[in-house]
Amino acid sequence: MGSIRSLAGQTAVYGISSVLGRLLNYLLVPMYSRVFLPEEAGVYVEIYAYVAFFIVILTYGMETAFFRFNQSEQEPRKVYSTTVISLFVTSLVFIVVGIVFSGQLASMLRYPEHPEYIIYFAFIVGLDAFTSIPFARLRAENKAMRFAMIKVVNIAINISLNLILLLLVPYLYNNYSWGPEIIGFIGNGEPVVGHIFLANLIASVVVFLLLMPEILKIKLTFSRALFRRMISYAFPLLILGLAGIANETVDRILLKYLLPQDIAMYQLGIYGMCFKIAIVMSIFIQAFRYAAEPFFFAQQKSTDAKAVYADVLKYFVIIMTFLFLSIMLYIDIVKYFVGENFHSGLKVVPILLYSHVFLGVFYNLSIWYKLTGQTRFGAYISIFGTAISVGLNIYLIPRIGYMGSAWANFACYAVMMVISYWLGQKYYPVKYDMKRILAYMGLSAGLWAMSILVARNLLSESIPAQLAFNTVLLLIFVIFVAFSEPRVQKLLMRK
Repeated sequence: MGSIRSLAGQTAVYGISSVLGRLLNYLLVPMYSRVFLPEEAGVYVEIYAYVAFFIVILTYGMETAFFRFNQSEQEPRKVYSTTVISLFVTSLVFIVVGIVFSGQLASMLRYPEHPEYIIYFAFIVGLDAFTSIPFARLRAENKAMRFAMIKVVNIAINISLNLILLLLVPYLYNNYSWGPEIIGFIGNGEPVVGHIFLANLIASVVVFLLLMPEILKIKLTFSRALFRRMISYAFPLLILGLAGIANETVDRILLKYLLPQDIAMYQLGIYGMCFKIAIVMSIFIQAFRYAAEPFFFAQQKSTDAKAVYADVLKYFVIIMTFLFLSIMLYIDIVKYFVGENFHSGLKVVPILLYSHVFLGVFYNLSIWYKLTGQTRFGAYISIFGTAISVGLNIYLIPRIGYMGSAWANFACYAVMMVISYWLGQKYYPVKYDMKRILAYMGLSAGLWAMSILVARNLLSESIPAQLAFNTVLLLIFVIFVAFSEPRVQKLLMRK
């Protein structure tokens, strides 16, 4: 249990940056959904889908390779230097290509009047990909506080600039006579979608500058032999990462091209903003992954490593199913995080939330092929998941619109989770407590179904009565977990 407490502590510290930071970023969603129409929000949704995809390409599995070789090599500084040089070169090439071909790429994406979107995009992706390795070194050295500080600075700058560019500048322009001469050139009185990307770019530049001590204090040496071994380990992870990010973003890319052009950006905007409601789940998964990957590698030599892995998954599922219930039982409140123009898409939220539960379980289970060095299996699983996701999106989107994307997301992660568990039991068997894990999943789904049947139907005329009934349902879940898990019961008693 001490090891799990250590992991929980690291997750909490990383959560200062990823959980708190992304929650603060989440507060931008209500603003975006109120200052932009669904069609305009669709631009923001699409561009960031591409950002996520290309960051995976530009890091090409070297982050995980760095953790692996940093533990196994006798010269960790050489590992770090080789990785930094590699990503610097590829990121620089990407930025140059993005600048040179910005016009052509903007036309391909149907934004011919906005080549600046591509330039912003190239710099954001290039800088974030390169700085992933200095951040990885901070994680490997357990410098969680410095990691968190830099991440929080990034979030603070990004949020501040969003508020300035999207709210303050239009306000000053429209209400003060001196506005046009001083600030009119960056807004003309209306919020501009491109300013979201500009704010992100400036924040990424500041992060790059803050990480300069980690970048410059090393002796630059590049080992070709080491790089070949690292890239051999990382390449299957690149395929895994590409397949994984495709699973996460392909729906938002395909919606634009599989729906009639007159409604495509409208539906994309609604789906993308409602997808943001599930961000609490992805925030926790991200914070967990930051702490878990080095933790799992460090635990590998322990005699009770497998027991620790089993407990981690069980407690992870408890938290994820609790988050699912907390959001869905209070959806009548949560829905106001997006503007009324987007409420028609709320029906995708429970599907997307539970797909995140499956995704989080998959990430937990994936440790078996990373620990055994059989990363090719991760690539196989994710490629198969991508095939399911792309196939279902292509089939369902023309028929049921963005609901098809939600169900494709759900099916993809469910299948990946099951396959990873089955293969893991064959190559690196861990005795997971499947009875309790499935019980928590089933109970969370059952309580939500009960809420729909009773609160939504029988108590439909009284929102306070619905919320009171749903609170009782949430307490039932907590009590069930407490009685099933003595450690949780003791923790709640101490609290």
